[in-house]
Amino acid sequence: MLTQGNKKKIIVISAHPDDEVLGAGGTLLRHAAAGDEICWLIVTNIFEQQGFSSGRVTTRQREIEQVANALSVTKTVKLDFPTMTLSTSVLPELVKQVSAVFLEFKPEIIYTLNRSDAHSDHRIISDAVMACTKSFRYPFVRQVLMYECLSETEFAPALPEKAFIPNYFVDITDHMERKLAIMEIYSSELGKHPFPRSLDNIKALAHYRGASSGLVYAEAFQLIKYIDK
Repeated sequence: MLTQGNKKKIIVISAHPDDEVLGAGGTLLRHAAAGDEICWLIVTNIFEQQGFSSGRVTTRQREIEQVANALSVTKTVKLDFPTMTLSTSVLPELVKQVSAVFLEFKPEIIYTLNRSDAHSDHRIISDAVMACTKSFRYPFVRQVLMYECLSETEFAPALPEKAFIPNYFVDITDHMERKLAIMEIYSSELGKHPFPRSLDNIKALAHYRGASSGLVYAEAFQLIKYIDK
């Protein structure tokens, strides 16, 4: 369902802040440039009770605000599940909360985590999101795409049933440098090559995905659902 003036309603789901920039930052900048409405759903958060310092907790919230502004996010939703604790035991509650966000925002396009990432938080969230894409309950959903996340997707077991299969490519050539600048907001998550989450590797992956699709820089997705109405 297109919004008024052919503007789309987009939702991007992060297990942890930085997933969205790594996997879909350039694509989100394209949506923002087109005037689309973007909702950012962040499933986990960090807390002092987990051993994080009060300063780090505060810094993380500031990072989220800065990134939301940089990506022109319309609505940011934090579910506040403790990071690195998601399991099948919380799946029913997670599905309930994701469903409530979807029913309120009514996204046309969903960008979600890869179903087989190495991080268990990513896998649980992927299952929860897919449970909230049934057409008879969520008739507004038109596209569901999984994005790849450096340091997680490429470390998943190299098994056929777990492979990330890129079949949808978005030209982010005009937004590559801006994506890198936004990623620098998450300075504590970055390292130097060969650390997977380095600016060099983020750019290298976009360069490779571009070479695979006749573009200079691209982001790759696995298209799960496309309903053309």
